[in-house]
Amino acid sequence: MLNFPKNLNRKLTQRKENNSLRYISSKKNKIDFSSNDYLGFSREKSISSSAEKLIKKFSNINGSTGSRLVSGTHELHEIVENQLSKFHNSDAALLYNSGYDANIGLFSSVLQKGDTIIYDELIHASIRDGIRLSNAKSIKFKHNSLEDLKKKISRSEGTIYIVIESVYSMDGDSAPIIEISALSKKKNCLLIVDEAHSNGVFGINGAGIVQEFNLEKEIFARIHTFGKALGCHGAVVLGSEQLREYLINFSRSFIYTTAASLHSISTIKNAYDQLQTTNSIEKLRSNIIYFKETLSKNNLSSSFIESSSPIHCYIVSGNNRVKKISSILQSKGFDIKPILTPTVPEGEERLRICLHSYNTHKEIEALITLLAKK
Repeated sequence: MLNFPKNLNRKLTQRKENNSLRYISSKKNKIDFSSNDYLGFSREKSISSSAEKLIKKFSNINGSTGSRLVSGTHELHEIVENQLSKFHNSDAALLYNSGYDANIGLFSSVLQKGDTIIYDELIHASIRDGIRLSNAKSIKFKHNSLEDLKKKISRSEGTIYIVIESVYSMDGDSAPIIEISALSKKKNCLLIVDEAHSNGVFGINGAGIVQEFNLEKEIFARIHTFGKALGCHGAVVLGSEQLREYLINFSRSFIYTTAASLHSISTIKNAYDQLQTTNSIEKLRSNIIYFKETLSKNNLSSSFIESSSPIHCYIVSGNNRVKKISSILQSKGFDIKPILTPTVPEGEERLRICLHSYNTHKEIEALITLLAKK
């Protein structure tokens, strides 16, 4: 066996010494306060059974057989893209194999030399990676700060893009999207919104925060992912027909990969069909309200980042301390993971608690009662 490079081993050792080494563990039989399966769609049998029937209707092949530009585009891909563009009130839609692929493909191809991209300092890692692969100048602004964003716009040149998340994945808070949209329009910037954690949660039938505030026509591009509330896999970029045409021609993570299988595409279609009739969205919203009310009754609200989303973060400074509390909660049957440095800044380590439509009030109350004793 070849020797592992010393410089790589040194980085692993540093992680171990900082108590920040990541590891993979399979799901255990615990109460789920960890997953992004907000609506419980990943376990919804009607979605999986409908997906199987739809696959048989179109084809019995296991794989898509190639990239979208060669042999991988099937009729079902086009049906679902049309479905998503109508559902999200967009001119066009382009499917990607994952949210990471969508963000890499969009930002690396659209941003050009001489352009400026201004991004919220808490923007997702996949967006940062896409920006790094571009030739544009990048500037970050203070989280949700309109004043700092104005300053950064004044220092920018070329075509100016602004990117935000409607709901931030590690804080659970929301962007001031109405104000940022208005500022973007006033300053002739192009606004891009990642809706990964608002999809299926906010807006009519879970269409997202952009549509909740009727801002669809003000946004250059939207990214919706399906691995959270939709309970499946993949993503879509929404925008103009011209943007879709451009991505088909220049987005490398779309061009140079095998297309998603028909099983994945069928599951996406049926998950979106389910959004039209499900009562899970209302159950989730009810649980979010109950969680916040119970926090207040236990005088814990000040320890949490303000959030109206399914994501609620309890700040516990220090990797050692947050891991210890997480371990106690795990031993009591609650699946809650610690979020460590370097995923979040040092001193802002936290327990990330995700709420779901299937969590009971009894489970929520038991969890908060435990936290109140820490």
